[in-house]
Amino acid sequence: MKILVIGGGGREHALVWKLKNGDAAREIFCAPGNPGIAEIAECVPLQVKQINELADFAEANKIDLSVVGPEDPLTDGIVDLFEKRNLPVFGPNQHSARLEGSKAYAKKVMERFNVPTAAYRELDDFEEALDYVKQQGVPIVIKADGLAAGKGVTVAETLAEAETALRSIMVQKVFGESGTKVVIEECLRGEEMTVLAFVDGKTVLPMLPSQDHKPVFDGDRGPNTGGMGAYSPVPQLEKWLPEINERVLRPVAEGLAEEGTPFSGILYAGLMITENGPKVIEFNVRFGDPEAQVILPRLENDLAEIFLAVTEKRLHEVKLRWQSGASVCVIAAAPGYPGPPTKGLPITLPEVHPAGTQIFHAGTAIQNEQLVTNGGRVFGISAQGTDIAEAREHAYSLLEKVQFQGKHFRRDIAAKALS
Repeated sequence: MKILVIGGGGREHALVWKLKNGDAAREIFCAPGNPGIAEIAECVPLQVKQINELADFAEANKIDLSVVGPEDPLTDGIVDLFEKRNLPVFGPNQHSARLEGSKAYAKKVMERFNVPTAAYRELDDFEEALDYVKQQGVPIVIKADGLAAGKGVTVAETLAEAETALRSIMVQKVFGESGTKVVIEECLRGEEMTVLAFVDGKTVLPMLPSQDHKPVFDGDRGPNTGGMGAYSPVPQLEKWLPEINERVLRPVAEGLAEEGTPFSGILYAGLMITENGPKVIEFNVRFGDPEAQVILPRLENDLAEIFLAVTEKRLHEVKLRWQSGASVCVIAAAPGYPGPPTKGLPITLPEVHPAGTQIFHAGTAIQNEQLVTNGGRVFGISAQGTDIAEAREHAYSLLEKVQFQGKHFRRDIAAKALS
C-alpha cells in the first residue's frame, strides 16, 4: 500500500510514524516532510499549498491513500481536487473545512444545531468592533475570522489589550485577509479540553480526550501559541464525554449530513468545561498539533484502516481500541517563539531513547549535514506511562537530552491532572 501524507510538522511526523507502525512494508511518502520524517518515509519536495502538483504526484505514483495533515490545503480545496481526479483522499472538502476556516461560519453552524458555545458578535469595521468591546466590557475574547496558525485569538483582560488586538488584526492586518472580520465573544471561564472524532458523514467515533496548553509560559501566562504540550487522558473532565458526544459532535455531523453537506474526516472540538457544562470554543477539521502526538501513540488500531473506513463510508464497522495508561507531549520551542523564531541553531539529539518515548520533529532542517532549528516549535517530545505522572517524568527526562541554544518549554504540562 502506498500512502502520501501532506504536511511537514510534528503532527505529520506522528501520522507517518503511526501509519508505518501499522505495517512496516507500507511505502509512505510525505510532502514536504522534515528530517525526522525522512528517517521513516520518502520526503517529496512539494509544499502543502501546491495542490495541483500534489495531485499530479499522487496520480503518477499510484498512491492508494493521501492524508492531509494541516488546515491550509483543506480550506484551499485539496480534497475536492483529489476527488475530482478520482484520487483516494482522507480529509474534509472545502465546504466542510469552513468550520475551521471561518470562525463566523462555525458560529452559525453551532447556532443552527443548538451546540453550546459563547455568545458572540461578528464585525468587519474596526471602530464598530472597538465600540462593541467598550459596551461589553472585559474580559473579552477577540478572534480573527480566518486561519491564523493558532495565534489569532486574544483573551483581553483590559480595554487596552482588546484595542491592541483589534488594531493588529483589522488595521495592521497581521493575519492578512484572515483579519477582514473578527468574532468577539464572551469570555468563558473553566478548564479546556479537546475531543477529536473520526467522522464519515454519518458515523461519529470519538477519540480519547486530551488537554492542550496554548499560552507560552507556565501557569497559562503569555501570548497564545500553536500549543506548548498536551496530555491524555484528562481524568478530571472525563465525566463530560457522553454530553460532548450527544450535544456537540453528533448534532454537527448529523445536522450537516441532513443539510446535504456531510462532513468526512477529523472533527476537532476545542471545549471549555464551564460551571454550566461544556461549551465549544472552536472547531478544527484535522488532527490537533500537539494533540496528535499524545493520542496516536495510545491508539491500538491500524490508522490506515480507519482512514480507509472513513473514505469508503464504512466507519460503523470500526471499533477503536486504546492502550491503557497515559501519554504526555512537551514542546521544545526555539528562542523568539511565538514571535519570529531563531532559525539555524545546531541541535544535538540523544543517540537512543527509551521504548515508549518519541521525538517528533516539528521545525527542523538539515544545513551542511547538521540538524538545525527551522521553526518556532522545534520538537514534540512524547512519552507513555502507566499513569500521567510516569508519562510526564519520561517526557521531561528525554527533553533534557534534546539540546539547542535558547530552548524553552513549559514545565507544567499535565500538572492540572495531578493536582
